[in-house]
Amino acid sequence: MVDSINIKRVNVRDYLSIDLEVWMNNPDDMDFRPVAHVNGNRFSVSSATTGEEMASVDLDDDQLEAAERERKVELRVKFSVQGMHGRLNKIHPIIADGKAKKLANANWKTVQPIQFS
Repeated sequence: MVDSINIKRVNVRDYLSIDLEVWMNNPDDMDFRPVAHVNGNRFSVSSATTGEEMASVDLDDDQLEAAERERKVELRVKFSVQGMHGRLNKIHPIIADGKAKKLANANWKTVQPIQFS
């Protein structure tokens, strides 16, 4: 289950492009099904499973125009897991050796339709 979603950046490329940071409760969670909504100039991401709104941001005129023109959004998602990712207290002094204790993050990119209201 998704613990929280943070919207990090909003850009306009081919589509409206939104960078999300998604925190999951544990590593076995696979329940992330986002649904994109635009209501007025407010963009929001909600869960398809529960219908709960997880994150939202206000769009400027250029971003809103791109969303209305393409009716799609590119979600660039960085997944992290509570208790596994975060700030390290000790980092091995030579990270280039491959001996640093840093966990890999999963990244995901998808194009989703936008529901307008």
